[in-house]
Amino acid sequence: MGPRRSCDDRSVTSPQQTPEPHDHSHGTGPSSHGPGPGSGHGAGQGHGSGHGHGSGHGHSHSHGPAAPVSRHLRKVIAAVLVPFATAVVVGLAVLWPGGAPAHERTGVGFDRQTEQGEVVSVEYVDCKVVNAGQVPPTGDTSTPEGREAVEAQQGECKKARVQVTTGPNKGREFTEIVQPGAPRQLDEGQGVVVAYAPDAPYDLQYSVTDVNRKVPLAVLAGIFALAVVAVGRMRGLMALVALAVSFLVLMFFILPAILQGSNPLVVAVVGSSAIMLIALYMCHGLSARTSVAVLGTLISLLLIGLLGSLFIGWASLSGNTDDNTGLIHGLYPDIDMSGLLLASVIIGSLGVLDDVTVTQTSAVWELHQADPGMGPRGLYRAGIRIGRDHIASVVNTLVLAYAGAALPLLLLFSIAQSSMGTVANSELVAEEIVRTLVGSIGLVASVPVTTALAALVVSADRAEGTDRPGTGGRKTSSGRGGRRRRAK
Repeated sequence: MGPRRSCDDRSVTSPQQTPEPHDHSHGTGPSSHGPGPGSGHGAGQGHGSGHGHGSGHGHSHSHGPAAPVSRHLRKVIAAVLVPFATAVVVGLAVLWPGGAPAHERTGVGFDRQTEQGEVVSVEYVDCKVVNAGQVPPTGDTSTPEGREAVEAQQGECKKARVQVTTGPNKGREFTEIVQPGAPRQLDEGQGVVVAYAPDAPYDLQYSVTDVNRKVPLAVLAGIFALAVVAVGRMRGLMALVALAVSFLVLMFFILPAILQGSNPLVVAVVGSSAIMLIALYMCHGLSARTSVAVLGTLISLLLIGLLGSLFIGWASLSGNTDDNTGLIHGLYPDIDMSGLLLASVIIGSLGVLDDVTVTQTSAVWELHQADPGMGPRGLYRAGIRIGRDHIASVVNTLVLAYAGAALPLLLLFSIAQSSMGTVANSELVAEEIVRTLVGSIGLVASVPVTTALAALVVSADRAEGTDRPGTGGRKTSSGRGGRRRRAK
């Protein structure tokens, strides 16, 4: 588990030095550029290094694992994490579903049988001819319905010939009429998704429900993967693997287990914990630094779960607010929809929590490497200054992300000229408010919690330096100082 030495280490260590395994930390480089021997690790220098690392904490993830911690500290961390990991494994085994339960298709929304198709030809026809059976318009165009009625009789429509390319009726063709004001227009050669209703009359069994977007989405995903690997290299590759594992846990455990009737909150906690353990250790290595980030994330997730459960119940949020949730409740009435809402809050907060806790832990570790003489209080103060900047940016990001997702809904309220209180009181918006604020409280709390844990761990590790082989007891820090003097 020996750490890799960074370019700064090589630039300040003379060739005549005999390397010491416990002392190859990337933090010695920055601290060796002090004003001169004997400058010490005073408060001013400690604060300066804190700010310096605060401005560039984003790159600290790429330095590799930190110096190995003492045997005693590893035992303490293992005593906490091993039972937790065991409980997660047991939870996965107990709650693991045998797959999503079958049900009879309703033919509504996403619960329809679909096939792939292709637009063979498109011709323009008079809307009056293809819409002859509709009620004649009144000529009133002051309303959306009136304008659509006029266009349906006076405009120019598209008559598309669509061929089914998959399924038992592959090769069959049908006609789709596209109105001039329709949001989805069809073009020749375009791939489409068609819905199949076997119980409908023959001519009405197939209809176009969407366009086929698989190719552009696959290209975009490929560009994303290439960018991550090109910049992150091996770390980026491991991040992509962890992302794939996260989706596997979501698709094969969390969603089927909820559909099977398991408690959504318990399923979300177990699934999120599994994702957290796999992703963090896979991306950042099996080390004390990563373990501290795991503990900070776990504590924050518990806080989010408690606050979410309290305020979802207090605000009487049902979780059944649109057609999709209504369809889920209709197909599986035993699912606790408010519990499903709470599960979504926990899972949605996990990704941002990982970033915050890993960054804070890395910042404290870097501060300790730069100034081994800094105590836990000094490490916490310097780390929390970095965390304040992180809090401001992350909370703003989270709020804007939820606001962007609900932007069409907010536009509807704006058009209706509803007051801010009326908008916020509606269940659709209240759900997003609770989701955003509960997640943000968890993010804010994760900064001092993780920073304090990291400061205590690195300080305890220094105090237990006698457990490290070859360190010579508590002379580890002075040994580093000796190396810096020789490097100069």
